[in-house]
Amino acid sequence: MIEVHTPDPIRYVNEDGQPVQALPGRFTPELLRELHREMLRAREFDRKLITLLRQGRTTFYAQSTGMEATQVGLARSIRPGHDWVWPYYRDHTLGLAMGVPMYELISQCLGTNSDPSRGRQMPHHFASAALKFVSISSSIASQVPPAAGSAMAQKYLGTDEITVCTFGDGATSEGDWHAGMNMAGVAQAPCLFVCENNQWAISTGVRQQTASETIHVKARAYGMPGYYVDGNDIVAVMEVMTHAAAHVRAGDGPALVECLTYRVGSHSNADADAEKHYRTREEVGEWLGRDPIVRVERLLEHLGHPVSSEERADLIARTHREVDQDVLRAEATGQPDWKIMFEDVYADLPSHLRTQAAALRAEQDGGRA
Repeated sequence: MIEVHTPDPIRYVNEDGQPVQALPGRFTPELLRELHREMLRAREFDRKLITLLRQGRTTFYAQSTGMEATQVGLARSIRPGHDWVWPYYRDHTLGLAMGVPMYELISQCLGTNSDPSRGRQMPHHFASAALKFVSISSSIASQVPPAAGSAMAQKYLGTDEITVCTFGDGATSEGDWHAGMNMAGVAQAPCLFVCENNQWAISTGVRQQTASETIHVKARAYGMPGYYVDGNDIVAVMEVMTHAAAHVRAGDGPALVECLTYRVGSHSNADADAEKHYRTREEVGEWLGRDPIVRVERLLEHLGHPVSSEERADLIARTHREVDQDVLRAEATGQPDWKIMFEDVYADLPSHLRTQAAALRAEQDGGRA
């Protein structure tokens, strides 16, 4: 039984890969290897995208290194393409684990013609209509009220879909977060709220932006259960998320899950060298010792199914090749033409926009249009 409002994060596996309680039967070596591959693939995607950023081939990126267990575990606990997901801007690992094609994600980061949003959104703010993965926004907590509304609509329509809404710890100090939580609680809407508590809201530590001892206790104010889980323990994340998602899907109202994890990299490319400005190398080093990928590797070794160094190196190399190939494919499609400014919004273009389009066309054609 998964307990609510625990004082300490729920965990099944410690940093040394040793189970601290019996592993649920579904966590076979085969499943753990799958999860390991997904997490390592996302980690290496992160590294490659940072390289693209430094090469000037994209202009914005927010790493999720260190948070892979939280995001992969969540993806494995819901129904991708059936449930609606309102993500935050560090959720590309969640998107990849749900099935967003890497090619689409890279295309969006590069803003090429192969980008489903055709270069209209800032880099690393992707979406997937097929997977009901709503477009990412940089505005902190702005996704929470509409997520509550989405869940209220699901309840009204009587579907068995749920809404999943993710955010960082900093979002919980925003007014939009409290408004959305309150709406969902009052309406008993089927919304699973997930706080990816990586402990830093840009340069503000969690202790400086909330007096609450934990995030999950805030659920009490809105009449919903709060769960506290070790976000670097993928077994614990999947067990708690699966339980919370079942609670929500059964019509028992919303739930809040706080996953205690850590942002190993900078907030984004806007705050490089975070250790020089607002946190210590010792703190980062401590959390590197809690690496969620290494924890799974140690668990597999404990179970007698170790991941060999050759196997790990092969997976890393394959991911790098995949990224490199997708980058070349995306760049080969070229940059979007100016004409897209007037497409995909109106079925019938208003007269003032037709006038603007004609004027711009004449300018581009040197007055010959």
